[in-house]
Amino acid sequence: MGIRVAVAGASGYAGGELLRLIAGHPEFDLVAATAHRQAGQPVSAVHPQLAGLDLVFAGTDPTTLADADLVFLALPHGESAALAAELPESVRVVDLGADHRLRDGAAWQRYYGGTHAGAWTYGLPELPGQRAAIAGARRVANTGCYAAAITLALAPLVAANAVQPADVVVVAASGTSGAGRAAKGHLLGSEVMGDLSPYKVGAHQHVPEIKQATGATGLSLTPVLAPMPRGILATVTAVPTAAGTDPRAVLTQAYADAPFVHVLPEGAWPHTAATLGSNSAHLQATVDVDSGRVIVVSAIDNLGKGAAGQAVQCANLMYDLPEQAGLSVFGVAP
Repeated sequence: MGIRVAVAGASGYAGGELLRLIAGHPEFDLVAATAHRQAGQPVSAVHPQLAGLDLVFAGTDPTTLADADLVFLALPHGESAALAAELPESVRVVDLGADHRLRDGAAWQRYYGGTHAGAWTYGLPELPGQRAAIAGARRVANTGCYAAAITLALAPLVAANAVQPADVVVVAASGTSGAGRAAKGHLLGSEVMGDLSPYKVGAHQHVPEIKQATGATGLSLTPVLAPMPRGILATVTAVPTAAGTDPRAVLTQAYADAPFVHVLPEGAWPHTAATLGSNSAHLQATVDVDSGRVIVVSAIDNLGKGAAGQAVQCANLMYDLPEQAGLSVFGVAP
């Protein structure tokens, strides 16, 4: 018997991706998958890609989850904290929601509202010192999807004093799965196909998380909904602190030992299809010849490195398993 794993909120897109990754993990045994409206349904009826996974959704109840060694919470923002508080301390938890990411209660109130539940260990292993912190934690707050793509592009540059943290501008496009599985009119195929549309302009909830993780003090984020199921492409620009800054060299050095972060060869630029189905992030950097601003482009699979893959990576560290266990560094094509 391996490590007993349960997933709460397993009927959503991130939950389904967690089930897929856990089912193929060499050390994890999936013992429970819970849902709300889909409780009582076979998993494969909701996630047809998981045909052959002989499991029925249970109701989301602490007693169902408490028998597991490890619980992944793939619930809507604001719903994880109450459930986590009812789980025994012996159960390790990775929360894919936002409930425990922010250290600043005022930022939580401003962007999410409701009671701030307090911060857990932040689940981005590639940040300095975070692998050790995650390995020693029993509760881990997984990154947001935009936060993962943008933080990986920006954090090493701020840490190296290569860019000015007060003037960071990001435009990032995301696939529709980032909005969740609930039926919404603006996410209908007829509305999305052939269209790009900005949303939450100037007020996206990942902004305080990105500032907390990167050390940026001024950040403008414009998210764009793209007509694709999954993927994020983020373009991050900042003012260099000095002429001659080589952002690509900074990133290459920062991620020399990071198995899932790839600084692409000179002249190659990230694109979302190359990261599809993987836990990898692809980065490229340059300096704008006109404005002199540093430009970093980052691509991830929002359900991989931006959600379920990242959560499994953190869980591997929590159990002293190989960081790449059950995860692929390679995308799926075409």
